Amino acid sequence: MAGAGAGRAVSVRYRLLAIALLPMLVILPLLLGVTMLRWNAKFDSVLASKVNGDLTIAHQYFARILENTGEQVDALVASARFRDTLREGGQAGLEELLERSRERMGLDFLVLADAGGAPLAATPASVSGPIDTGRPVVAAALGGAAHTAVDIFSADELATISPALAERATIDLIPTRNAVPTDRDRETRGMVVHSATPVELPDGGRGVLAGGILLNRNLEFIDTINDLVYREASLPAGSQGTATLFLDDVRISTNVRLFEGRRALGTRVSAAVRETVLEKGNVWLARAFVVNDWYISAYEPIVDSAGERVGMLYVGFLETPFVRDKQITLFTVLATFVLAVALSVPIFLRWARGIFMPLERMNATIARVEGGDLGARTQIRDGKDEISRVAFHLDDLLDRIQERDRQLREWNEELNARVDRRTAELREANRQLEAATKQLVMSEKLAAIGEITAGIAHEINNPIAVIQGNLEVLRNIVGDRAKDAETEFRLIDEQADRMNQIVTKLLQFARPEDYAGFIDRERPQAVISDCLPLVRHMLKKHEIELVREDDTESVVLANRTELQQILINLIVNAIHAMPGGGRLTIAARDAESEGKPGVAVSVSDTGTGIPPDIVERIFDPFFTTKRSEGTGLGLSITQMLVQRNHGTIAVETAANEGTTFTIWLPQAPRD
Repeated sequence: MAGAGAGRAVSVRYRLLAIALLPMLVILPLLLGVTMLRWNAKFDSVLASKVNGDLTIAHQYFARILENTGEQVDALVASARFRDTLREGGQAGLEELLERSRERMGLDFLVLADAGGAPLAATPASVSGPIDTGRPVVAAALGGAAHTAVDIFSADELATISPALAERATIDLIPTRNAVPTDRDRETRGMVVHSATPVELPDGGRGVLAGGILLNRNLEFIDTINDLVYREASLPAGSQGTATLFLDDVRISTNVRLFEGRRALGTRVSAAVRETVLEKGNVWLARAFVVNDWYISAYEPIVDSAGERVGMLYVGFLETPFVRDKQITLFTVLATFVLAVALSVPIFLRWARGIFMPLERMNATIARVEGGDLGARTQIRDGKDEISRVAFHLDDLLDRIQERDRQLREWNEELNARVDRRTAELREANRQLEAATKQLVMSEKLAAIGEITAGIAHEINNPIAVIQGNLEVLRNIVGDRAKDAETEFRLIDEQADRMNQIVTKLLQFARPEDYAGFIDRERPQAVISDCLPLVRHMLKKHEIELVREDDTESVVLANRTELQQILINLIVNAIHAMPGGGRLTIAARDAESEGKPGVAVSVSDTGTGIPPDIVERIFDPFFTTKRSEGTGLGLSITQMLVQRNHGTIAVETAANEGTTFTIWLPQAPRD
C-alpha cells in the first residue's frame, strides 16, 4: 500500500509541476507566436507603405517632366525672339533657333509644322516627313490648346524624325523568367514625352510647334528617379533601390542589372504584374520577381494621350536584406525565450521541491489510514500530522461551504433582480403619477390665478374710479385755487390713468378669451410697448438689460390680446433663461415668408441656450425643463396662437450664447 501511495505521490507531483509550468511552456509560446505573426504582418505592411511612398515620388517626378516639357515649349512660342524669327528670320533662322532651344530644353526633336502637319522648320535636320495631326496632342494644339502627354511612336515615325532615334529605341528582347510568352525578339517602338503648342503663322494660318523626349535608353531620366527615391543611407546595408520604365511589359530604361555593368534593358515583367497593372489598371504594391531576384515592388500604369495603358513606372528595393533582418529578429526572440525557459524551469523545480515534500508525507499518512478503513477519512492514525487533519477537514468543509455559497448566490441574484425590476417599475409609475399630479395642480393654480387676477383687476378699477371722481369733485370745490396744485392734480391723473391701463392689460392677459375672437390692424411696436409694463418688475429683479430694435412701420392683421400673450410668454421664458442677469433684445423688422410680406418679431436672450436633444421637443404639450415651475404648456399654446393668426414661429439656439424665438405675422393689406 505504501508503494502504491508513493506512486500516486509522484504522479500528483508531476501534474502539479505541469500546471505550474503550463503558462511558461504553452501559453507564453502561443502568445509569442501570435505576436510575432502580427509583427511580421506589420513589418510587411510597413515595407509596402514605404515602396508606395517611393512610387509617389517617382510619379511626381515623371509628372514634372511632362509639365516642364509643356511649359518650355509654351515659353518658346510665347517668346518675342520666336515671333520675330518666325516673321523675319526665314527658314535658316528658324532652324537655328529651334536647334539652340532643343539643346537647351533637353529635347530629342522640335518641329514647327503647318495645319496639315508639313514641317516648316525642324531639328534635328534629319526630319523628313510630316507630323501626325491625328494624335490627340497635335490635334489639341491645332484646336488652340497646348497639350503634353506620353505617346508611343512606331519605328517608322521615329525614323522619319531621326534614324538615330529609331536606332536608340530598338531594344533586343531577353528571355525572362515568369514573363508572358511572346514571339517577338525586339522592341522597336519608342515611348515619347510629346508636347505641342499652337502657333500663329505669318500668313494668318495656324500651325503647331511639337517637341518630344525619347524615353527609350534614357538612362539620365531613370537614374535621376532612382537618386530622388533612394538617397544614400535610405535603405539598410545590402539592399539597393531600383527604378524602371516599361513600354508595354518591356524594360526600356532601367538601373536593374543583369550582371555587373550591364543593365537589364529588354527584359520583361512577370505575368502576374502585367495582368494586374497593364490589363486591369491597378497599382501593384507587393513583392515581385524582378529579372533575377525578389524585390519589394511598386508598379503603376502609364497612360498615353488617347487614354490607353501603354507602359508602367516601377520602383522597388531588394527584399533579401529585410528578410535577413526579419529572420535575425525572430531568431533572437526565440533564443531569448529558450534561454529564459532554461533558466527559470530549474528554479521552479527547486521551489516546488520544498512545497511537495510535506504533501508527500501527507499522502503517506493518508495511505496508512486508507489501509484500515477507506470510508473513515477523518480517522487518521497519525494525529501529529496537522496537514493531514487540516487537509481532510478543510476539503470536506470547503465542499459543503462552496455548495451552500453557490446556492445562496443564485438565490440572492434572482431575488435582487426581481427587487430591481419591481423597484424600477414602481419608481417609473410614481414619477408619472407625480408628473400628472403636478400638471393637474398647476393647471388648477393657473385657472384660479386667472380668476383671482380678473377679480382683483375689477376690484382695483372701482377705487381708481372713486379716486378719479373725487379728484374732479376736489377741483370743483377748490375752484380757482386748483391752479396752485395743478402739478399735483396732473400727477394724480397720470398715475391713476397708468394704474387703469396696467389693470386693463392685466385683465386682458388673465382672461384673453373675453377679448379674443376678432382681429384688427396692429402695430407690433405698440403691442410690445403694452407688454413691457407687465414684465418690468421681473427685468429689474433679475437685473436684465432691455434692448429695443424697431425697424418697421408696417402693420399686421392679428388679434391684439393673443399677440400680447405670445410676446409675454416668450419674454418670460427669456427672463427665466437668464437667472444671473443678461441682455433681452426685442426686435421688429420687415421680412418675407414664402414670398409674402410680413413682420418678424424676435425675442433674444443671452442665456445658456437649449440642448440639441431638447430643442426638437420644446413645442410638445406638457414638455418642460422647469420641473418645479413649468407646466409644459407655454410654448405649445404660443405656437397654437401664432398659427391661429396665420403666422409661424422658429427658434435658434447655441450653447452658452443664448436663444432667439422669432415669430412672423403676415402684413395687413393696405387700405
